[in-house]
Amino acid sequence: MTRRVILAGGGHAHLAVLADWACAPLPDTERWLITSSRHTAYSGMLPGWLAGHYRAGDLLIDLAPLAQQAGAQLVIADVVGLDPDRQLLTLSSGEEVAFDLLSLATGGETNTSSLAQLGDRLMPVRPVGTFMERWSAFLDGNAHAPSLNIAVVGGGAAGVELALGAAAAVKHTFTNARISLVSSEQGLLAGHAPAVRERALAELTRRDIAVHFAHAVGTEDSLRLSDGIGLPVDCVIAATGSKAPQWLARSGLTCNEAGFVAVGADLRSTSHSSIFAAGDIINRTDRKLERSGVHAVKAGPVLAANLRATLHGTALSQYQPRSRTLYLLATGDKRAIASWGQFVSAGRWAWALKDWIDRRFVRRYTQAARHDPNMPLPAGKRPAA
Repeated sequence: MTRRVILAGGGHAHLAVLADWACAPLPDTERWLITSSRHTAYSGMLPGWLAGHYRAGDLLIDLAPLAQQAGAQLVIADVVGLDPDRQLLTLSSGEEVAFDLLSLATGGETNTSSLAQLGDRLMPVRPVGTFMERWSAFLDGNAHAPSLNIAVVGGGAAGVELALGAAAAVKHTFTNARISLVSSEQGLLAGHAPAVRERALAELTRRDIAVHFAHAVGTEDSLRLSDGIGLPVDCVIAATGSKAPQWLARSGLTCNEAGFVAVGADLRSTSHSSIFAAGDIINRTDRKLERSGVHAVKAGPVLAANLRATLHGTALSQYQPRSRTLYLLATGDKRAIASWGQFVSAGRWAWALKDWIDRRFVRRYTQAARHDPNMPLPAGKRPAA
């Protein structure tokens, strides 16, 4: 009997699944990839693109040839609903799609509830492709502006890197540009070694980026901080962390109080054995695991193995992160801060290492899929409107 296996989302974890299927097709299955865009952007290279070190094509991965090689039907649509008991997905086209086995890696949404009143000045970092388009349009539209005020809200690694990248992007074009980074004091590079935080703060100071330890609320004309300061802003980049899509909390899957899918170390839903999940929409019930692209990438091969094992009725593998992870924090000037546990260093060598790792990741999924850009999509299900 043919079983339908659906990958919902074109995130980093599903790249490994597609590669696994391309190497060893799953017998007696009908395979689908449902994703909101034909291209997925490798988020690790986004700050480098912002700083002008990469072209857009350097970090975009075309999912169409990967799906074709994996024998998967590609459907361009958003997932807007899930009925796990009936094993049905609802798409933005209005179509309901049945599945026998489902993997969710749709990605979370940027939490912008406190910034919504900024309107068009607000630029969430997700989805990455949309952010790239809006940032390019913003720079073009302000090419002759006498001054520019940009704020980045969010003190995680992404927020720090984006603030430094934005500073590099505008320094040659705008003589009167002001970059600010807003973060809670506890949230600035939380989880990183103290020496990483110290080096990052020194780098932000060196680049004349004002750091405000406060909570931010958007208004129609400014960013109001909890310490009473009002920041005039032309653009606010929201790197405020991920929130779960609302349809997940409504689905009936077991989720935590914030709406993230509860999974074990095997990445399987704790309530529905036919559903797996990975990336920044999950909540590990066995351990605390930060939502990081690093874990999405590392979990991919485990996810691929467990989808295959479920179909074959064999034992599942577990994704157990290493006790220490290599972090490389780009500083926007072809340098980076490297950390491995308590070891912390910085310099051009760290950027060279990061650049090599990032380019290798993208190349892994693009070199083998060189194709005509006008190549038709895989036969079968056509993209939803």
